[in-house]
Amino acid sequence: MSDSLGWIPGVLEELGQSHLLRARRQVVSLPDGWCEIDGRRLRNFSGNDYLGLAQHPRLRDAARRALDASGCGAGASPLVSGRSLWMVELEETLAWFERSDAAVVFPTGYAANLGVIPALVSAGEDDVIFCDRLNHASLVDGCRLAGVRLRVFRHTELERLEQDLRRCAGARRRVIVCDGVFSMDGDLAPLAELVRLARANDALLVVDEAHGTGVWGETGRGVCEHFQVEEEVPVRIGTLSKAVGALGGFLVGRQPLVDYLWNHARTQIYSTALPPPVCAAASEGLRVIDETPALRERLHSRCRLFRQLLAERGLAAADGAEGPIVPLLLADPQLAVELGARLIRRGYLVGTIRPPTVPRGTSRLRISLSAVHDDAALEGLAHALEEAWPETTPRRSSTAEG
Repeated sequence: MSDSLGWIPGVLEELGQSHLLRARRQVVSLPDGWCEIDGRRLRNFSGNDYLGLAQHPRLRDAARRALDASGCGAGASPLVSGRSLWMVELEETLAWFERSDAAVVFPTGYAANLGVIPALVSAGEDDVIFCDRLNHASLVDGCRLAGVRLRVFRHTELERLEQDLRRCAGARRRVIVCDGVFSMDGDLAPLAELVRLARANDALLVVDEAHGTGVWGETGRGVCEHFQVEEEVPVRIGTLSKAVGALGGFLVGRQPLVDYLWNHARTQIYSTALPPPVCAAASEGLRVIDETPALRERLHSRCRLFRQLLAERGLAAADGAEGPIVPLLLADPQLAVELGARLIRRGYLVGTIRPPTVPRGTSRLRISLSAVHDDAALEGLAHALEEAWPETTPRRSSTAEG
């Protein structure tokens, strides 16, 4: 009998030879920015728990109470019988936190983007989506899944976007889709300019606040709040799995939009609802963010200190990076893998990012900072980077694509 999957070993071998093969490992998350791999404790600089809330006692207690009251799972999709008391509370807490009319909760941030974007346009109609080249994969996949004309732009070169918007002036709907914080580069989207372009061209602006919620803005509502354009961004998407410390995706907006998505976002309609303990933890995480601005202030103080420590050693993050995402460009995926392994041997876990997550020629270390990282952790990682950095590799580089 022929092996219909016989082509797979060859693909895996090719990935290995290109240093692009991903290996699975078991990681035990520990408090205070630590983790454990193969029985060894490491400082964790690879995750997105920006405020350290994933281990926060208030979130753990909230999840435990919901578990005791309602069990482990929701049992069905929200529209069938899975919209628990805890999910209703999460929707209401999100609307309160985001100063919005209402919210829709999705199983993940990925599901939110795959559900929301196609629902805003209609395949077969004269609709156009404008997608930033460096958007997260979930945004890109949502744009492709929509089945309408797709135009790609760069947020660093908005002249092309402006020209394309004008060329498509006759389209029925035009939708601009952009990350608020670009997850691999750490730079912020030029939202004020995007708002101006959307308004001038009668386009709908969609912003994903996945890495902005809890981190940016006076109250932690994200990059839209940071740039004071919330009222000008009608579709705001986010995730509960990063700074909020739980799991899930969401959309906030006016009530008609939320009602529409309840009936059209397929990833919400046909997915089992988030379990009650997860909903309870997410609601509590949002309350902690609102009540504890000192956490966000501490996070940004960590970011400033770490960049100073890097500069003292002749190292620098990629151009434009701000906040807790610190990308160090290496270009060659083999170098990224080797340097990541050297850091593990020195007691530090960082993200090793290679294509297709980033464009070819831009492999990197993606260091992710948290409010729970103390001075010793930051100084230790900076020292480890200085010792482990390849002698033949420049210490300052750009995110320009190769």
